[in-house]
Amino acid sequence: MSKILIVYYSRKGENYWGGSIKKLTKGNTEIVAEMIAESVGGDLFEVDTVKPYSADYHTCTEEAKRELNANARPELKKYMDSLDGYDTIFVGYPNWWGTMPMAMFTFLEKYDFSGKKIVPFCTNEGSGMGKSEIDLKKICTGANVENGLAIQGCAAEKSGGKVSEWAKKFV
Repeated sequence: MSKILIVYYSRKGENYWGGSIKKLTKGNTEIVAEMIAESVGGDLFEVDTVKPYSADYHTCTEEAKRELNANARPELKKYMDSLDGYDTIFVGYPNWWGTMPMAMFTFLEKYDFSGKKIVPFCTNEGSGMGKSEIDLKKICTGANVENGLAIQGCAAEKSGGKVSEWAKKFV
């Protein structure tokens, strides 16, 4: 049986949700990450930035766009000591401007993924996985990057069955 890690970045607070802005007490990606953990087990690790993004959704999206255009690597609050011992790593994030938030790049570039299975999942409001799977293949050299699962953010809370069925294919 494989040792599983679920690493994710998720935005709480104001989010674009089903066509309007809604304040979320728990981010959509976190909800899906917890569903995966409940379904297949594993350790959860939340990626978080030292400098928080704006609480205002529209300002946050502009901050994220500037980071992407600058190829920025925002500083993170913490890292894992090691990924040794994990062979299946679920990687979750919202789709920001067609890929992962730059904080995920910061996190992922720190580790060696040789021989590991990377299983991406993302939340979005219609943009699917974007080019995030391509980006993951570039960052996680030596890993087997599986086809990801895109979940519409406003449907995250009701996606438990779909998420569980999908996650079980990789363990």
